[in-house]
Amino acid sequence: MSSAERRCVLVALLIFGGASLVHFIHNAELIRDYPGLPPSWTRSGVYVAWFGMTAVGACGWSLLSYGHEVAGLMVLESYALLGLDSLGHYAVAPFSAHTTMMNVTILMEVATAAFVLGQGVKLTIERMRCRLRR
Repeated sequence: MSSAERRCVLVALLIFGGASLVHFIHNAELIRDYPGLPPSWTRSGVYVAWFGMTAVGACGWSLLSYGHEVAGLMVLESYALLGLDSLGHYAVAPFSAHTTMMNVTILMEVATAAFVLGQGVKLTIERMRCRLRR
């Protein structure tokens, strides 16, 4: 992977990680205000979930950095899919039941996750094509 591609992946991951952190902080601090969430969910549980999710991204980046490109990209794609899971907020309560800030943080995380997923899939396909040509 070229250094330019690696830089682009890193920038995308950092933006997604930041958007995810903003959403999770908002969710954790206002957990009782988010409509439709189970009462068993806690503030600390939301933070633990974010750390677990982010650990997946860190593992993917580590694999990529150590030259395991396809494996790293696939783990990063899994990390991005975890970010898309924030759309689940709309499975338990409609868009209109959420405040503007709730919707902004949810959609910001989802949009950046979708970008990371798209870039990961594109790079994975390129890597797989290169391997097939050999």
